[in-house]
Amino acid sequence: MKNKYISRVAMMGMAAAFTMSSLSSCTAGFEEANRPGNNASAEELGRDNYTIGSFLVQMQNAVFPEQENDFQMDEDLIGNYLARYMTYVNHGWNNANFATMNAPANWVRYPQKTVAPKFTSAFNEVKRLSNGKKDVNYAWALILRSQGILCMTDKYGPFTIGAGKDGKEYSSQKDIYTQVVADLDEAISILKPLTSNASFTANASFDKVYGGKFIKWMKFANSLKLRIAIRISGIEPEMAKKIGVEAVKAGVIEKNDENLAIEYTPHGLYKTSVEWGDSRACADIESYMTGFNDPRLAKYFKPVGERKAGSREIIGCRAGAKIGNKSVADPLYSAANVTNSTKGIWLTAAEMWFCRAEGALMNWDGMGGSAKTLYEKAITISFQQWEAGDATNYLNNNYDKQATYEDADGGFGHNVGRVSTITVMWDDHASMERKMERLITQKWIALFPYGQEGWNEIRRTGYPKVFPVDQNTGSYTIKVPNRIPFSDTEITENPENLAKAKELLQGPDTYATPMWWQKKWWRNY
Repeated sequence: MKNKYISRVAMMGMAAAFTMSSLSSCTAGFEEANRPGNNASAEELGRDNYTIGSFLVQMQNAVFPEQENDFQMDEDLIGNYLARYMTYVNHGWNNANFATMNAPANWVRYPQKTVAPKFTSAFNEVKRLSNGKKDVNYAWALILRSQGILCMTDKYGPFTIGAGKDGKEYSSQKDIYTQVVADLDEAISILKPLTSNASFTANASFDKVYGGKFIKWMKFANSLKLRIAIRISGIEPEMAKKIGVEAVKAGVIEKNDENLAIEYTPHGLYKTSVEWGDSRACADIESYMTGFNDPRLAKYFKPVGERKAGSREIIGCRAGAKIGNKSVADPLYSAANVTNSTKGIWLTAAEMWFCRAEGALMNWDGMGGSAKTLYEKAITISFQQWEAGDATNYLNNNYDKQATYEDADGGFGHNVGRVSTITVMWDDHASMERKMERLITQKWIALFPYGQEGWNEIRRTGYPKVFPVDQNTGSYTIKVPNRIPFSDTEITENPENLAKAKELLQGPDTYATPMWWQKKWWRNY
């Protein structure tokens, strides 16, 4: 984050306006490009399709936020830092950030007040322009909104999803999850007959992820359902089982060429970690991957410069470390191994195989194998995704554990001993607690760089075990926030609904109040 942040946001607004105005000029030939074979013509997609397309692009950019400011404020500072994938090395943030649970008010409000309105307003426009026609555009918009709403509710808890006469009424997390599943089911029901022929495409020029291949969007919708099912498995086990089994049966993402990876240049993590140098590898993920001799570590992060701790070329920084000077810290710790044109990754086949492995532990039908085989499949798929070589030796490693963390020479954090003794190799005879620690630790590693989901897993399961925050966090005893507070502006802009939101939260509006779904299913085994 530069000192010229405000001017960058203003420039972003002008760029967005230019993009919106120029999209219509980029659609020449769209009708012909989408007519041959099984492709849908512009007429079939509705006369307002060109305008709708621009709103669908806006939705993709908001719910998979790779634009540099949205990425930093909505994903990097929150998800990546709280998942313990990345951490700050900007000394200006020492005394106020999410890791130390005292972030500035403008950081806290940004997702709720800047990002959410982008996708909700665009969805409303798609719905209006569709004139009640439940077609491919509407189905796509439902899927995109589902992604966006899930990210918001999993940051704040209760959230506004258009309820009430003014659309500003908060809904409980349970109601939001129920609505999102219903929306995904509706989208799937619309797309299913269209995608009975796998070559069906539509809106290719507006699709930044799959190039108009809607069979892949349908798989993504089912994959979101499986992600939801796993998330709520502790609090709503029967509902979770029904949703999860349905999702796998209908078809989730299974191969890496189906991963949801969006094109956006410049890549968000490139800007925050490489170009701006605000973010560096976090000690937690580095210590696990170093200890496991995980070859993906060098795929995730770049080597540091001359000054190394011991024999390590890749060094993470402690979350919440008191950075003395950013220009000194930057060369001491590893940046993300990304380029300006790296695609943003938001859901992968590896995650889905881990979800199925956990489903098998819960005795869900139709997961496709035992917990062991699905766990090993997930790791293998992740190795393939990152071109990290053969996973056999890694899967058979029953001795390497998380490494003791040693800070960089001249660094700003404190050394700390390992907090976990879990190994990689699956053990069918282990306790359910150890099975879950093993499964989720590996899932968390494979989820990188999608910090929001990594943070979700830490909160849901307590795994992986993470280091304490390097600085004092005041009255908080938790290592990772359970949520972020509501926007401070709600007290004047939406006071009555804010009061209801706090009732729905069932706890104070602080970082400590847990999510509705933070309950461990395996404690009953």
